[in-house]
Amino acid sequence: MKTKLVDLLAVTIVGVAFIAGPAFAEDQAVGPYKDFKGTIKLDVRDSKADWGPFTPKKAPEGAPNILFVLYDDTGLAAWSPYGGRINMPTLDRLAKSGLTYTQWHTVALCSPTRSTLLTGRNHTLNGMAAITEGANGFPGWSGRLPPQAATLAQVLQDNGYSTFWLGKNHNVPEQDVAEGGDRKNWPLGQGFERYYGFIGGETNQWYPDLVEDNHFIEPPSTPEQGYHLSKDLADQAIKMIRNQKATSPSKPWFMFYNPGANHAPHHAPKQYIAKYKGKFDDGYEAYRAWVLARMIEKGVLPEGTKLTPINPLPEEMSNPADHVRPWNTLSPDEKKLFSHMAEVWAGFSEYTDVQIGRIVDYLEKTGQLENTLVFYAADNGTSGEGTPNGSVNENKFFNGYPDDLAENMKLLAKLGGPDTYGHFPTGWAVAFSTPFQMFKRYSQYSGGTSDPLVISWPKGIKARGEIRDQYHHSVDIVPTILDIVGIEMPKVYRGVEQFPLSGISMKYTFDAAPSAPTQKKRQFYSMLGTRGIWEDGWLAAAVHAPFTGKGHFDEDQWQLYHVDVDRSESTDLAKEYPDKLEALKKAWDEEARINLALPLDDRSAPELLAVERPSAEPARDRYVYYPGTAPVPEGVAVNVRNRSYKILANVEITAANAGGVIFAHGSRFGGHALFIKAHKLYYVYNFLGIKPEQKFVSTVALKPGKYTLGMEFTRTGAGPHKESLGTMKLYINDKVVAQGPMKTQPAKFTLSGDGLCVGYDSGDAVSGEYKTPGTFHGGTIQAVGVTVEKASYESLEGEAQRALMRD
Repeated sequence: MKTKLVDLLAVTIVGVAFIAGPAFAEDQAVGPYKDFKGTIKLDVRDSKADWGPFTPKKAPEGAPNILFVLYDDTGLAAWSPYGGRINMPTLDRLAKSGLTYTQWHTVALCSPTRSTLLTGRNHTLNGMAAITEGANGFPGWSGRLPPQAATLAQVLQDNGYSTFWLGKNHNVPEQDVAEGGDRKNWPLGQGFERYYGFIGGETNQWYPDLVEDNHFIEPPSTPEQGYHLSKDLADQAIKMIRNQKATSPSKPWFMFYNPGANHAPHHAPKQYIAKYKGKFDDGYEAYRAWVLARMIEKGVLPEGTKLTPINPLPEEMSNPADHVRPWNTLSPDEKKLFSHMAEVWAGFSEYTDVQIGRIVDYLEKTGQLENTLVFYAADNGTSGEGTPNGSVNENKFFNGYPDDLAENMKLLAKLGGPDTYGHFPTGWAVAFSTPFQMFKRYSQYSGGTSDPLVISWPKGIKARGEIRDQYHHSVDIVPTILDIVGIEMPKVYRGVEQFPLSGISMKYTFDAAPSAPTQKKRQFYSMLGTRGIWEDGWLAAAVHAPFTGKGHFDEDQWQLYHVDVDRSESTDLAKEYPDKLEALKKAWDEEARINLALPLDDRSAPELLAVERPSAEPARDRYVYYPGTAPVPEGVAVNVRNRSYKILANVEITAANAGGVIFAHGSRFGGHALFIKAHKLYYVYNFLGIKPEQKFVSTVALKPGKYTLGMEFTRTGAGPHKESLGTMKLYINDKVVAQGPMKTQPAKFTLSGDGLCVGYDSGDAVSGEYKTPGTFHGGTIQAVGVTVEKASYESLEGEAQRALMRD
């Protein structure tokens, strides 16, 4: 039917008429205007028009600001409020004005725990059975928050809150951490209005890979100028709050604040490391005994709590990479190195806490602290990813390459600075997770899941400086916040029926007696093949280690602990109470099915990381990159690992002093770069930061003109640690100008960041031959091609030359 135009709508306001057009079709008219034919006359002095959905939603009266501070990789026994040796002045201050929780638990790994804090659902319901890099095709392992799990930020934003996320985000699939990636899972797609931080498992604290809102940026300054990510994050947090209050002073805000501490790399200013000189010389076993007594004295643990063994798993079920070497078996050099690694970690932790203190000071100065609900916590037990020997370059662990003590000792004085990418040994992971068994990744034991939590809210919590022993979990945080604010998680969000919340509110603990019974009834655990379940004060734990590939889960032995009376889980009661154990095992099966936790998977890290995943851009043999492009993350960049490859760059030199980076990917801890320096062409492959660099320099000088510059690596075999061995040739046009043997890394240059660059080197320089950013000058780069195809260098060089001549 032909559309009829209705009469133009004329509105008279206080005697002045104007057209409120444009005209609309009759079948487009909606609501009260659908059958309208005449003229509306309104007087704004008498108008009470209802704006309906356009009326801004206000937060409930008196709703508090919410600051959630989440550290990484820190067990219960590290920090001063819990009796640990690490001084945390800001956390001490908040603990004195609030509550310290002694039985708060997490999921035992980063991305999964963070997902529970975002949604209030168990990690496998969130698709986060592991870190996002370990995703596979099963629903609980997807690595993506599903539409059935709306985030706390989305709900708060819809109810009148401003929402900010700062620091670490490890909840975006690796292939989407890219300028062209799908941004639905980035913070701004999950209900956060502002974001400033890094997307991935870790980043260099001196040269971080930063994202602001929805785009990558370079750090605002350098280490030489005093830069450290912990300080930068605090600066940005204060700035966001200040700007928000300038325009919306009555509007509350929610800030999810995630510093890089205490995850590797362990980086801290020298003066903070120096504060801990000699503090850990007694070793990790002595620390465990010392800190347990302090924890009992402070009331964190009950009298009679026992220490568990440092290597509790039977040898046939353990992972050798998680073994702890007894302190009395170490050489003097090893003791010196290991104790200093703990000093660095402690300095990192305190320095970051001091920066968070600047935010708290700002809130107090501006009158906001009184009604700010502060949570201060950690996301899992202390990390054991440093292996029994620790490392000055954690990337060796991810490449399966052993550390060398002599090499590490050369860098002893530089630990914590830009020249190292360190991680302490497993002994300290056990020590800082005292008194429990194991550490991060082990979800069946509190060494992996028991974490610090302090809650401070001067206006809403009457108690000051008290302990709370109630058993709770990270899934309980979202229900607690919603309960305090006075809103509910919607049953349907954006047309999608929602998963019910997995946790309960902890608000009752604010006014409860310190040891009043918990209102929580059950919590299941699952991580990388490990399994556990807590119910009514009892814990059942399957004896299994992550990343072993042993499988045979039906053959696992189960242990039983009465946690209400045995907080350290030291006495196995499985034989005394077989019926109780069987009931808990059955309960685990029920929860696993409800929470999409199956199938179980304990494959090794390389196997999990190598799973083929869907990608919008399938892998190809030839990649072309252009100058000025933002760094290309390794997850979506050309993969030159374990294969032959070639790099060709079309370059025109126009000035005698031309130089700088043509191509770079990685950092001083692993990477490769093609660049011009002092008229010579260089190619450097920096193998896991091990000196000397594999360096190839042209025998001839480059003069002004048009060139195809490049290199070719031909893989001939593998070394004892799966590194690729072969020969390298450096080319100017079709002439070989340097050549020799070379080896390349079997795995990634880094967990995240340090992306591929053309015309500069972002972040930390690959080679000591130039300084970041090493921007190319004195000419132009047409493009850089990287290929893993079988075509010869000479044939590809011919194509490149023809393209260069056409330009």
